[in-house]
Amino acid sequence: MKTLIIIPAYNEEVAIANVLADIKAHCPWADVVVINDGSTDSTSAAARQDGVAVIDLPHNLGIGGAMQTGYKYAERGRYDVAVQFDGDGQHRGDQLETLVRPVRDGDADMAVGSRFMGAKGYESKLARLLGIKILAGVVSLVCRKTITDPTSGFRAVNRKVIEFCSNSYPDDYPEAEAVVLLNRAGFRLVEVPVLMRERQAGSSSITAFRSLYYMVKVLLAILIDMLKRAPGR
Repeated sequence: MKTLIIIPAYNEEVAIANVLADIKAHCPWADVVVINDGSTDSTSAAARQDGVAVIDLPHNLGIGGAMQTGYKYAERGRYDVAVQFDGDGQHRGDQLETLVRPVRDGDADMAVGSRFMGAKGYESKLARLLGIKILAGVVSLVCRKTITDPTSGFRAVNRKVIEFCSNSYPDDYPEAEAVVLLNRAGFRLVEVPVLMRERQAGSSSITAFRSLYYMVKVLLAILIDMLKRAPGR
């Protein structure tokens, strides 16, 4: 199936070359597009040296805006499957086959790679882990199914979800909210166990305070979404 790997990247000039090499080593059958989200470093140039498609956003839009750009690119390119793959080296190319399989085989519309199923890789910091667990409980309650890793940005979707997300996608910190929106729209969601690693360069902007801010903001967004009419497919 025609597959696109979307890499949202903000100031990842150090990590991006290794990320692209990892993907090519394990998934030479997939196309790649890097969404350079208003980086102030040489992320764009480093990605272009590898010969992949690059879209340069004029301003930093955040993960939501970068991913919606990627979904629009996938829709116009008529891709059957789109994969979100972080540009910081956290996601692993050797896990792509496991992630894509349920979507490719028609068993799910979206597959989310979970760090908390099966063998464990690295552990998040306590504040962030606590936030993930709280969000997981709320999202599971809302979706009426167990969701262990709603903040995971390692996910694969089919053509129907590509079309949906190209037109409507949460901004800022979209992962958990997107799970709720897609579930309410009637899409079939599954989690698959995957291994991840710590980011390969730089440092995360998610401090203890920002973890709390993130959790509260996402919970409010989910609450507002639940008060709205269910989105149509």
